[in-house]
Amino acid sequence: KSFKSKKMGDFSLTTFSSKGKLLQIEYALEAVKNGETAIGIKVKGGVVIAVEKKPPSLLIDESSYTKVQNIAKHIGATYAGIGPDFRVLLQKARKESQQYYLKYLE
Repeated sequence: KSFKSKKMGDFSLTTFSSKGKLLQIEYALEAVKNGETAIGIKVKGGVVIAVEKKPPSLLIDESSYTKVQNIAKHIGATYAGIGPDFRVLLQKARKESQQYYLKYLE
């Protein structure tokens, strides 16, 4: 079929491998396997966040590679998956935090 003759019903967001497995699921499981450990522990006076810090390349300066970031002065976050995904979620969380502060002044 040519591209012009395809109907929207012909389009699928699922892609199967030759073995019949969903490739999106395979990619997600592989990303989880490659993730690092991140753990948060509530203690009497606050929270302790510990992360495994393995820079993805030897060319990255370890002192510039951080896995714990501030969302606001009283909110922090870490990740155990893909860095670019974390940056997108961090940006969204910071925006939500600012909107909440502007609305409720707390």
